Amino acid sequence: MAEVRLEAVTRRFGKVTAVDGVSLTVPDGSFVVLLGPTGAGKTTTLRLVAGLERADAGRIRIAGHDVSDWPPARRDVAMVFQQYSLYPHLSVRDNLAFPLRSPLRRLGAGEIDRVVGEVAEMLHISHKLDNRATQLSGGEMQRVSIGRALVRRPAVYLMDEPLSSLDAKLRAELRIELKRIQAELGATMLYVTHDQIEAMTMATHVGVLREGALVQFGSPREVYEDPDSVYVATRLGQPRINVAPSHLFPALDLPPGASLIGLRPEHIEVGGNAPNPVKARVGRIEHMGDQTRMHLLVNGASLVTLTDPHTRMQPGEEVPIAAVAPLFFDGDGRRIRRSGSMP
Repeated sequence: MAEVRLEAVTRRFGKVTAVDGVSLTVPDGSFVVLLGPTGAGKTTTLRLVAGLERADAGRIRIAGHDVSDWPPARRDVAMVFQQYSLYPHLSVRDNLAFPLRSPLRRLGAGEIDRVVGEVAEMLHISHKLDNRATQLSGGEMQRVSIGRALVRRPAVYLMDEPLSSLDAKLRAELRIELKRIQAELGATMLYVTHDQIEAMTMATHVGVLREGALVQFGSPREVYEDPDSVYVATRLGQPRINVAPSHLFPALDLPPGASLIGLRPEHIEVGGNAPNPVKARVGRIEHMGDQTRMHLLVNGASLVTLTDPHTRMQPGEEVPIAAVAPLFFDGDGRRIRRSGSMP
């Protein structure tokens, strides 16, 4: 495996700057997720590392080597795309073996069979090796697609939203499998997604992109608990963070310049024990099984909080609520931290 470093990398397409001076280190053996909406520059960043795009400025290093001018074949990376990209007329065994049969690898038939068998077992598709790709389910096809990257044992794995075309159940299953495989291999993975659940559950590090720029990088917990802006705060968390005018809770001690507050749903306390409460009206209640989401109306603002799954509250009720551990932002959405708080 290998460390990947991007040093002030920029990529333009005409007048559009797709990647804007991104500096980023993917530590050896880490699982780094690039998170952002469509158009944030995630896939272009991945393609730059793979060598499928050439940077207009900056350098890219893999395992300490400057690979900025190297062709893709020399970079020792493997890429998994959103679409399966399998050979439909070949069996699963032959699809997995295809990258190993390159004349450059010079592997014998026995060695190829051994590697294919190991990867198939890792992906739980050993019983499908003799099936054609067209006989597989969507989840199985994506496992084969991932397997084609795994058999190569490259220095770096690049994954471009590989789970986005699957249904929710399969996505959840493969999230667990991918994380397990990455941990077993000690693999360096750079993974692109717009799905915050994938970022929170799989990543060792999360890089949040906005309009081609890297706006925050850290562990999922760091980015979730200590976001640098409203934009970053809204990238992680389900339900999303509540952003409201700072005057909504008059008892709060606001830092200078704060005009917005951010409240995670779990940071709204409901009930008689709430300190310095304000009155809220229950708008809508969503029973999710293991949790209940309660939509509240407070002086014209809408908030969402989490409450007891067995709550007896009803829409229209008036309840006291309080803000616990609020985040503060200025009018442009930039984070305001108190002196001595987290950096």
